Amino acid sequence: MAGWYRNFLTGFTIEGWPDFLYWYGVHYPLRAMPRPDTHPDPNPQARQMADESMVRNLAAQALAIWPQESRLFRRYPLPAAARIADIGCGTGEITSRLAEQCPQATLLGVDIYPSHIEHASRRYREIGARLQFLAGDAFALDLPANDFDLTVCRHLLQAVPFPERVIAELTRITKPGGWLHLLAEDYGLIHFHPTRFDCDPFWREVITLLGGGTQTDLRIGRRAYTLLKEAGCKNISVDYITVDTLRVSREICAAIIEAWRDGYTEVLAEYTHYSHAEVLAYFNDMIACIRHPRGYAAWQIPIVAGQV
Repeated sequence: MAGWYRNFLTGFTIEGWPDFLYWYGVHYPLRAMPRPDTHPDPNPQARQMADESMVRNLAAQALAIWPQESRLFRRYPLPAAARIADIGCGTGEITSRLAEQCPQATLLGVDIYPSHIEHASRRYREIGARLQFLAGDAFALDLPANDFDLTVCRHLLQAVPFPERVIAELTRITKPGGWLHLLAEDYGLIHFHPTRFDCDPFWREVITLLGGGTQTDLRIGRRAYTLLKEAGCKNISVDYITVDTLRVSREICAAIIEAWRDGYTEVLAEYTHYSHAEVLAYFNDMIACIRHPRGYAAWQIPIVAGQV
């Protein structure tokens, strides 16, 4: 065996594998998964999720996504007086829309951030007692088992380690025969053209290094089918919401990227090889593409559902 190759093998460690892949030009990321002997922060994006930019982000995403997603909610054969839980409800943008779409249902929104719960409770109080918001942890919900006809979880699984534990809790609180509805993000399904910079390497590095550093899976959407299978769900479906500059107004699309820029530039500069100024430049380039009349941008978002 050649000496250099023997030395490479004997000196190699699995911890160095992501850096080896990056520096030697293999940019397609391994799936970031926590090792079983580690105890990652269960809420590694707490600062970003609680930032004021997230309130803007959730509002813009709801405007962009709901017109397509609302049709998917209608396919579930729910009783008229259904009980619906929205776990990781944020500021209640979708919980409130579900309350309007299901006028006889009772709904509970749960989120770990008290500021989001206060915002939602204040904003949607006119809906009345059938819509309530509660502070809680998706890893350990203080809710009874087998209680909800539909359990919704949106924009959460990509932000936490061990998403299978969250899915186990969602399954636990759902009635046998009830439904899980997951919006599971995948940041490998986003692109822009034309841009000054090549945004594909930027997003690959975000997926690899931010995901690996926080022990989260920023491509969880493509894994959600398997996770529901492993949780024992049946009648699983996978659909895609397309948020692009043909289906959604350019200003709403731009508002999503602006909110990401304002909330995530600092942490991306911390975890990736890009400087703070470079991260800003990439985001501003994406925003300019969206606003350009000849520009096209698209983000495909998996919606994965299954019956408990």
